[in-house]
Amino acid sequence: MTENTFGSGQANDNALPDPTTLSYEQARDELVETVKILELGQMSLDESLKYWERGEALAKRCEVLLDGASRRVEEAINARQGGETTAPGSESEQ
Repeated sequence: MTENTFGSGQANDNALPDPTTLSYEQARDELVETVKILELGQMSLDESLKYWERGEALAKRCEVLLDGASRRVEEAINARQGGETTAPGSESEQ
């Protein structure tokens, strides 16, 4: 399977991986493809709803991963600020 291919190639309910198992990049790339498919508008209502639901799940996965990354950055910044000490002679004179 190539990097740009999604799913197992089996036509069943388990053809696509569970969004919670995808990396941010995988979920984002599949979401982009899902949106493109929906924009074509060449499918039945039932098919469109399945793609919409998949897109919602992928978007939620991206949001969860981005929130986690944001928290990690904030924690790293806070840890650095809390761990910094001012070197002697580096304080500004008033």
